[in-house]
Amino acid sequence: MKQPNIFGAAALILLAFLTPITSAVPTAESLLPGGPTKWKLTWSDEFDYPNDKLDEHWISQNSGSTHILCSRWRENVIVSDGTLKLINKKESRGGNDWTSGNIWTKERFQYGYFECRYRYAAAQGTNNSFWLMTNTPPASGKKTFEIDINEGHFPNEVNTNIHNHTDVTTVNGRKTHPSSSKTFSFGVRPDVNIQLEIPVKTRRLRLSSKHESYVHIGEIRAYNVIPAGYPDTLSPETDLPELINFCKEAKITASGFAKTGQETATKVADGKIETRWTSQKEGQKWIELEFPEERVIGCVQFTNGYLSGNSWQSMIDDYEVSWYDGSKWVVMASFDVKKGNYNLAKDFQTYGLEWTDKELIFYFNGRELRREKNTICDHPAPIWLSLAIIPWAGKVTDAIDGTCMEVDYVRVYQRK
Repeated sequence: MKQPNIFGAAALILLAFLTPITSAVPTAESLLPGGPTKWKLTWSDEFDYPNDKLDEHWISQNSGSTHILCSRWRENVIVSDGTLKLINKKESRGGNDWTSGNIWTKERFQYGYFECRYRYAAAQGTNNSFWLMTNTPPASGKKTFEIDINEGHFPNEVNTNIHNHTDVTTVNGRKTHPSSSKTFSFGVRPDVNIQLEIPVKTRRLRLSSKHESYVHIGEIRAYNVIPAGYPDTLSPETDLPELINFCKEAKITASGFAKTGQETATKVADGKIETRWTSQKEGQKWIELEFPEERVIGCVQFTNGYLSGNSWQSMIDDYEVSWYDGSKWVVMASFDVKKGNYNLAKDFQTYGLEWTDKELIFYFNGRELRREKNTICDHPAPIWLSLAIIPWAGKVTDAIDGTCMEVDYVRVYQRK
């Protein structure tokens, strides 16, 4: 597990990486931007010591919380077997119904490359964080800032945030501050294309999902078999005479609807990606299409989520597409991010930030995710490791009890 010892806006789904997250462990040096020859390790914690030694370098919160659902205590932070564990427990303490852990370094840092290798708590509703934040009043003219290198949500979300906590304003009776947030969901995508090597003959198709929140389906297309291939899933429907979308003639039923007065599922076959069926929030979601008679299908496509600006939001993390053979449903294609290589609680992943006086550059497993101009982060701050329970990270259930965010190491490098 250990590597060689040598470190204002709502979140947007920017992209879905298609390259699988592998379980192979790269060396720490291989993940450094520009290669190891450009960096010198200046501080690290490998968590290879007895639990009581943690307090020599880290401070624990030890109090209740009002902005999250858990209080956080030193007892929930354990060093053992070469890693640090921040542990969730279902217990009433400090005015909260849950407990967890939150620690920060006694030392403060300014500029360099900051890296942490950890894996998420394996439950929705958890916020697994590696970040920098000033926690003392800044000098005159300086801002109180927060850089979230990753606020990770199980199973596959990486959230990067930059907060200016000094310039607080009130909007519609609520206090707010300038923020810049971007989210990356690995493994999910808005367009799904299922091209069949062996076509199926059926009268009925079904798309289902156990996604924890609303399901948004823009279009479903079931095409006839054509040798020339099929259009891009996100493109407007074509008028090629040889291409037939059987969904246009289908009777469409659905599991439920998000709002009363919007009980229609026909929008999934109106030829417009921007219109959509939005399911009920709870329970299994499904939409079914029944054709007037059996059709031979060579390709099924669907779009999910919705476009906000240039970014896709609320994409589903699991689905199953099935066809009816006259007596039973047969699965044509399925996907579940929790069971695949995109489960960030399954294996350790490495999250990094290069912080300079000019830029903030965010990394995931050595790959650049995001680059922003640095306008306020210009004085020292401690490193934070935190686990929290929050409803906007997914449904909060008893499955959280006993889960932990497990940290392999934290390292800080400076350019040579």
